Amino acid sequence: MRRKLALLFVALGFGGFIAINNLTPAVGSNHTAAIMSIDGAIDSASADFLARGIVSAFEGGHSFLIIKLDTPGGLLGSTREIVESMLGSPIPLVVYVSPSGAQAASAGTFITSASHIAAMAPATNIGAASPVGSGGEDLPETIKDKVTEDTAALIRGIAGRRSRNVKALEDTVLSAVSYTAAEALEIGIVDIVAQDLDDLLAQLDGRTVQLDDGQVTLRTEGISIVTISRTPLERFLGFLANPDIAFILLTIGGLGILIEFLSPGLLGPGIIGLIALALAFVALGNMPVNWVGAGLILLAMGLFYLETQAPGVGVFGVGGAISFILGAFLLFGNLSFGPFVPQLPAAPRVELSLWVLGTVTAFLLALIFLMARATHQATKAVVYAGATTIGEVVGQLGHAISDLHPSGTVYVAGEQWSAESDDGEPIQNGKEVIVLAVEGLVLRVFQADKESLGDES
Repeated sequence: MRRKLALLFVALGFGGFIAINNLTPAVGSNHTAAIMSIDGAIDSASADFLARGIVSAFEGGHSFLIIKLDTPGGLLGSTREIVESMLGSPIPLVVYVSPSGAQAASAGTFITSASHIAAMAPATNIGAASPVGSGGEDLPETIKDKVTEDTAALIRGIAGRRSRNVKALEDTVLSAVSYTAAEALEIGIVDIVAQDLDDLLAQLDGRTVQLDDGQVTLRTEGISIVTISRTPLERFLGFLANPDIAFILLTIGGLGILIEFLSPGLLGPGIIGLIALALAFVALGNMPVNWVGAGLILLAMGLFYLETQAPGVGVFGVGGAISFILGAFLLFGNLSFGPFVPQLPAAPRVELSLWVLGTVTAFLLALIFLMARATHQATKAVVYAGATTIGEVVGQLGHAISDLHPSGTVYVAGEQWSAESDDGEPIQNGKEVIVLAVEGLVLRVFQADKESLGDES
């Protein structure tokens, strides 16, 4: 009996051990490796994508993660986020600078150095990691010294953690030194120079890497490769992270709100404006921006609104134009006649195209001029018609052609008017209304059947 009980406990313990191991993700539990690509400027979207890639590769039970890298540099804050994710990775990371002609410049140097195994294709380069301004310009001397020393300390820490050549990597920050793939291999910055992915996998076979919880030996013979791609949301955020797109969205948003104020009850321009503003602030959050510039652009919309309410004065219109152009300049701190072009060895320039600024400004000013002119002419018509025109409208019976909450649109005397419920109570679309007064170009109305009810009582 005791023997049977002992065997039963052994069986239960063995079964529990197997169950626990099946529930715990293990590196290399599948004979597969994951691969992901990071191309272009390093920004917060890149940092989020890489962090998700590490988690996906680990949870998928892949043996290791290959990060194909080709970048001219990027934001220092995003680079630090990536380095933090890589140094704490629970799965071996292999950064492969490829294809031939690719680079791991500036921020790419930190990312490559932070990997467990660093590899480069022939005819690639690494280095030039000196910190610069967001527009590629040199930093002021005092700030430059502080940022450079801080960045040099970061690269020294990475090099020490991954057993790389500390002096050579520090020189990429302090002296903006760059190295070819062969030079980087010779001086101990990278571990492998591989012609292609197959060559890389062959050279990885049997290599041992140190993780926080112990050593892992990579086995690549017959291994399958699984690609981790950007999600539609990540691609959309990457599309938004463009200075020209952000500026256009900010302008559309402000213009939509402006039109909604001028024509209350339309709803469409207001909704579009709010959506555009939300997307604009999402885009601006992924780039280094001067928020004073964004504020000046929105201030310009307010001045344009005042211009339409006081047509002929011109002061508000001129002030709005100055505020808009100044805000566009301050938003990213740079203007250029060319497209978004990386300036090496610095980080990519974050700048607004003058062509975009000129086109948007010309369109916006023309639209504001037409709106102000239309308002001016309508006001003149009311003034010239005098009491007769007002007398014809006041007391007239019409009907609501949109819901009034309390503002909306009504149809009176053969024309559409912006209107507002006199008592603040909502008036439903289609209800008959009576004009009580005219304030500028806005009619104050009340619901006709309410008057009837009052008379009967």
